[in-house]
Amino acid sequence: MSKQAPPYRLAAPGSVVAEPWQLLLDDVPVELPESLSDWDYQMDLPVRQQVRVDVDLVRQATGLPPSAKLTLAMVWTATGSGLKAAGSRVLLPEAGTVTVQLDALLSGNQLGGLLVLETALVLAEYCDSGALASPRRAGSVLWADQRSTRLQGDAALFPMAVVDFSRTQYPEDAGWHMEIGGDLETATMGALLLLVNERKKVVVEALRNAAKPRAVDRVVLSTVHADVARTLVDHALREPDFSLNADYGDESLGATLQALVARLFPEQSVSHLRRRQQQSPIAFATELQHAVRILEED
Repeated sequence: MSKQAPPYRLAAPGSVVAEPWQLLLDDVPVELPESLSDWDYQMDLPVRQQVRVDVDLVRQATGLPPSAKLTLAMVWTATGSGLKAAGSRVLLPEAGTVTVQLDALLSGNQLGGLLVLETALVLAEYCDSGALASPRRAGSVLWADQRSTRLQGDAALFPMAVVDFSRTQYPEDAGWHMEIGGDLETATMGALLLLVNERKKVVVEALRNAAKPRAVDRVVLSTVHADVARTLVDHALREPDFSLNADYGDESLGATLQALVARLFPEQSVSHLRRRQQQSPIAFATELQHAVRILEED
């Protein structure tokens, strides 16, 4: 089904030209790739885009007078967190051709899944004058551009927070704790949180180096990943409504658990795994240790 055109005049083709989004790595801009394989929730994303706008041509095509205020705005959406927010907004001049630079620093703990960056030229305020069929309402979109990138890091696939366990309800010498909240339809980013004890420096450093781990980091990461997998599988099997055939929605907790269980125990039903867990919990824990390949070299 085609998208319905708005009931007002739009910017002319070529009057707004957007360059590809760029990712700033150590302040060096590189084109934002289709996917970021080394991303994790600790990795903030500084992004930038340059957009050239022929304001005169825009006004001519839309019939808007020089007094109509035009704004170029950027909005980001992350499917993993279900969050959407404005990243940058620039008011355009009354006339001429201008090149606008949009900058935004996207916090990693608010992202996940598919990151969509949308740039739009909008009418900033209500305009009561102009030609026939000119846009009137504030927020009317005259032009839009959308780009996306998949955040699929292998490091931490959920948010992480480093805290002092002596100030929490958890044992102060524990290395980490996996918190799980919400139902199976809840966005993964909002349902999972890995708490890491700041006193366990070796664990903190390993998780911070997850994109480029040292030998010692690999051992710690393997142990943490195995324990997190055990916790998530245990949670899934104890959820009476969990099923591999249900549709929980993209980037949801249920979908994350489905993918994990299916990967660790291919061609095994949830009912069979539940029986194994209940009847032989120790043996099942060993099977899970085997499935996650704990301490195994790549």
